[in-house]
Amino acid sequence: MAAIEDLIGELSKLPGIGRKTATRLTYFLLKQPPEAGRRLARALDAVATRVGPCSVCGNLGETDPCVICEDTRRDRSTVCVVEEASDIGAIERTGEYRGVYHVLGGHLSPLDGIGPDDLRLDGLRARLSNGSSVREVIVATNPSMEGEVTATYVRGIVEAQSVRVTRIALGLPVGGDLEYADNVTIARALAARREME
Repeated sequence: MAAIEDLIGELSKLPGIGRKTATRLTYFLLKQPPEAGRRLARALDAVATRVGPCSVCGNLGETDPCVICEDTRRDRSTVCVVEEASDIGAIERTGEYRGVYHVLGGHLSPLDGIGPDDLRLDGLRARLSNGSSVREVIVATNPSMEGEVTATYVRGIVEAQSVRVTRIALGLPVGGDLEYADNVTIARALAARREME
C-alpha cells in the first residue's frame, strides 16, 4: 500500500486536489491498463525535463527563447504583463493580441511573504530601459487584491521608464447576470464603461 499512499500524497499536493479527489484519481489509474499509467508517467517526465522558462519573457516552453519571443510577426512595442505563464494561453485564445509578454511568476502578497524581489520585476525593468522599443505595457494581473497591488507596483516601474501603461478592463462577464455580480465587479464595470459602438 506504500506505493498507493505515495501516489495519493503526491496528487493531493496539486492545486484544487484534496486527499479525497487524489484517492479517487489513484484508484481510477489503477483500474486502467498498465500502459495508461506509463503514458502518464512519460508525459510528466517529458514536461519535467523539456519544459522551462523563457529567458526573455518567463513563458514556459520547450525552446529558449519561447515561440512567442521568436515570432518576428509579434509587435515588440507592446508588452502584456501577466502573473503566470498559464495566463498567456487565455489571452492568446482571443486572437486579439499580437504583442509580446512578460511573466511575473506570481503576485505581490506581503501576508504570504511574497515581495518585489520574488517576482521577475528586474527583467521587466531591463526590457524597458536603454533605448527599448516598448511603447506600451498592458498590465493583465488578476482582479484580486493581490493582483491590484501588483498592478499598482508594476505601473510605478513602467511610468518611471516613461512608457505608456494601461490596465485590462475589468467588469461583468459575457452571459453573466447583473443581479448575481458582486459589488466590486459592478463598480469596476461602471468605471470601465465606454461609448456604445
